[in-house]
Amino acid sequence: MSEVAIAKKAAIVDEVTEKFNAAASAVIVDYRGLTVEQVTELRKQLRDANVEMKVIKNSILVRAAEKAGLNGLEEVFSGPTAVAFSNEDVVAPAKIIDEFASKAEKLEIKGGIIEGKVASIEEITALAKLPNRDGLLSMLLSVLQAPVRNVAYAVKAVAEKEEEVA
Repeated sequence: MSEVAIAKKAAIVDEVTEKFNAAASAVIVDYRGLTVEQVTELRKQLRDANVEMKVIKNSILVRAAEKAGLNGLEEVFSGPTAVAFSNEDVVAPAKIIDEFASKAEKLEIKGGIIEGKVASIEEITALAKLPNRDGLLSMLLSVLQAPVRNVAYAVKAVAEKEEEVA
């Protein structure tokens, strides 16, 4: 193999390593058996959520994962492999791919990475069941508002009682 080809592959490995390190989460899938229309629709849904999906050679993925310190992914990188990277939302790639896999049975989740740690298929599907970031924030906000709302009701009840007495 020529030195130029080796340098190009090393650059690709470095790029994929950076994607692994920068990703809030990544989901690894086997897309074998999907039609072109299905893959296009999946990519569109992922792109709308700011998730990037790439088909990458397994040998490059193995080297990049080793370089990023992600041990335990070697057996996942076999057969046709695509990786969905999300730098912002941890839940988005898992949720979109899990929903899509329920409709397109040929799409298979093989594993993933959550916050820099290797995740199993079960962890990825559990992550997919969580609400997205906005949903979690609204749940938190409603929990934080409850005590204030209760105090407001108590003050209103005392004020109404005082009005009745007067």
